[in-house]
Amino acid sequence: MADDDLALNELVRSLLEREGYEAQAAYDGLQAVEAVRQQPPDLVVLDINMPKLDGWDVLWDIRNNPDTEYLPVIMLTIEKDGESVTRGWSSGVDCYLAKPFDAEEMVTMVNRLIRVFEDETIPGIRREL
Repeated sequence: MADDDLALNELVRSLLEREGYEAQAAYDGLQAVEAVRQQPPDLVVLDINMPKLDGWDVLWDIRNNPDTEYLPVIMLTIEKDGESVTRGWSSGVDCYLAKPFDAEEMVTMVNRLIRVFEDETIPGIRREL
């Protein structure tokens, strides 16, 4: 989870840990990029508005690194205008959720994306990182 909002990071981390996932938090875009480069996670939950690097820059870095280009990314942001949503989809997010968000919907999307990206029976989906 990458968001500069400490309370939101804790909430998302708690939701994911209750589902059995390990979750790490980054509080700015630079921390997020460094964490993903050091040890690519199974999935990234990413805000747009963060200090140092914004979510667009982090997403660009993820999509332009051969080790992480297929990493599932959920954009979780207050930016819900049509331009931002369209930019998210065209930039390669796998799910775009607007804040305030429904916790059950977010957890469902995480479970779905993890399942799809780990399913070796779906041709062309699983990529070795």
